[in-house]
Amino acid sequence: MTTLALRLGISRCLLGDEVRFDGGHKRDGFLTDVLGQYVEWVPVCPEVEAGLGTPREAMRLIGDPQHPRLVTSKSGTDHTSAVEKMTENRIKELKELDLSGYVFKKGSPSCGIERVRVYDEQGMPNRSGVGLFARVFIEQFPLIPVEEEGRLCDAPLRENFIERVFCYRRWQDLVQRGVTRQALVQFHTIHKYLLMAHSPQQYQVLGRLVGEAARYQPKELARLYGDLFMNTLAVKTTVHKHVNVLQHILGYFKERLGAEEKAELLGVVDDYHQALTPLVVPLTLIKHYVRRFDVSYIRDQVYLNPHPKELMLRNHV
Repeated sequence: MTTLALRLGISRCLLGDEVRFDGGHKRDGFLTDVLGQYVEWVPVCPEVEAGLGTPREAMRLIGDPQHPRLVTSKSGTDHTSAVEKMTENRIKELKELDLSGYVFKKGSPSCGIERVRVYDEQGMPNRSGVGLFARVFIEQFPLIPVEEEGRLCDAPLRENFIERVFCYRRWQDLVQRGVTRQALVQFHTIHKYLLMAHSPQQYQVLGRLVGEAARYQPKELARLYGDLFMNTLAVKTTVHKHVNVLQHILGYFKERLGAEEKAELLGVVDDYHQALTPLVVPLTLIKHYVRRFDVSYIRDQVYLNPHPKELMLRNHV
């Protein structure tokens, strides 16, 4: 797989920078030591960049969950305006950096992307908030994959996020080169089985859009396809959907394999279906036959190599 230049935003504390309210950090080893080998991090700490200093009094969101205020927990000092001003300026800078993803700090009143505590007038919390900076970022960059570091401990969520990051980078590259009908057909073709593993139905919708590409101006076509492409990849894969894709791929070897080879291949797919082996096992055997028989259509499928194998994202059962 071609190595792509990946630039991701990240909450600074996750890199080990001591920028939290208590002067500490929340360094995440996977992000710094593993994923960090494949990406360029763009660190952001909205509270420090708003001039609030380190250490600082703890803060929380209060009021309307859709339009909360950022207020210190004890003294009640309102820092909403400072963080909003910082956010406006920082978003302008980030738009120039061609980000392919963003990892936010879970639960942060500035960076959390879901279930952030918002306190009512009686001081009672509910988990319906979004951090001030994170909310604006997501509004301004609706297609960029975002995730919280806590959720990346879940193997399927980790794989889905990183897969979307690499796919979004490929989409960015296509947009920068220019979305012609021919280029879009090729892009759609190589992502066929990956899209099917997420949603066969939405893959069909994308196919119809590509088939009707001549009806649209290039800019509108890119917008429509890009939105649906990224939304499709956000749909969770399942073992059943992966098995369906694997069976489609096996069809390309039906006439080329001997009885024993065919039985072995069907056996490893069934083992995966029964949760006895991880997805990497049938895929490894399939890639062996792709090389052996030089099946170019399958060889070019992103599904076989959506991210670096060294990340071992498909090694879980």
